[in-house]
Amino acid sequence: MPDHLDVCEAAARAGGRVLVEWSGRFGVSQKAHRDLVTEADFAAQREIRRIVLGEFPGHGFLGEESLPEAAPAPPGPDGLRWIVDPLDGTSNYVHGFPAYCVSVALARGDDILVGAIYDPVRDECFTARAGGGAALNGRAIRAAATTQPIDALVAVSFPPHVAADSHAVADFLAVLPHVHSVRRTGSTAINLAYIACGRLDAFWVRRISSWDVAAGLLLVAEAGGVIGPFAGGPSGRVALDQPAFIAAATPHLLDALGRLLPA
Repeated sequence: MPDHLDVCEAAARAGGRVLVEWSGRFGVSQKAHRDLVTEADFAAQREIRRIVLGEFPGHGFLGEESLPEAAPAPPGPDGLRWIVDPLDGTSNYVHGFPAYCVSVALARGDDILVGAIYDPVRDECFTARAGGGAALNGRAIRAAATTQPIDALVAVSFPPHVAADSHAVADFLAVLPHVHSVRRTGSTAINLAYIACGRLDAFWVRRISSWDVAAGLLLVAEAGGVIGPFAGGPSGRVALDQPAFIAAATPHLLDALGRLLPA
C-alpha cells in the first residue's frame, strides 16, 4: 500500500504546479464580499483529488471548493478523509503577492495523521506525520524557543470582511502593544508552517475552516509547538469542524498570549 505521507506530499506539490501553470491566465469570481475564487483553485483541487483518491479510493475527501462534477466524499469505513485547501491565500495569488500555498492533510475524525503544505513560489514543502516529526523539504524542523510575548514575532488573521468592532480587531489591539512585531501573511496555512520552522512564534484564530488548518496543526505539534484554546474555551485538542485556537512555539508563550486575548 502506498505511504500516506508520500501521497500527501505528491498531491500538494502537484497542486502547486497547477497554480504556477495557471498564474496570470485565470478568471476570477467572488464567493462572498472580498472573498475570491479562481479557476486555478478548481484545477488544483481536481488534480489533488485525482491523486489521493486514485491511490486510496475508499477514503473520504473534503476540499474548499465545490467541484460541479464531484461532490465531497464522506469518510469511508475506516473513517479516513483527505482535507484539502487547493489555494490558501487566493487574494495574494490573484494580486501576484508571493504568499500562498496548497494544504493537504489526512485525518481520522479530529486526529490528523499526515499533512503537507507546499509553497510553490519558494519551492518549500512542509510535511509532518503523527508521531514522526515535521520537516521542510525533507530536513527536520523545530519551533522556536521563544517564551515571552515581547520577544515574539506573531501572525494575525483577519477575515475577508472585518468590522471595526469585531473580535479580530479586538484581539489584534490586545496583543499588539505586548509583542515584538505583528505580521499578516494572508495565509493561515503559511502562518502555521512558519511557526513549525521557527520563522513565526505564534498565531491565533477564532473562526476558520478545517481545510485551512488541518495540515498546519499537525506541523506545529510535530515540530514541538503547542496548540491551546482561548480563555474560557473548551480544553483539549482542536475540533476540525469548528477550529478555534492559539498556536505558539512554547507553552509559556501560549499561556501569556491566552491571558492577553479577550475571552
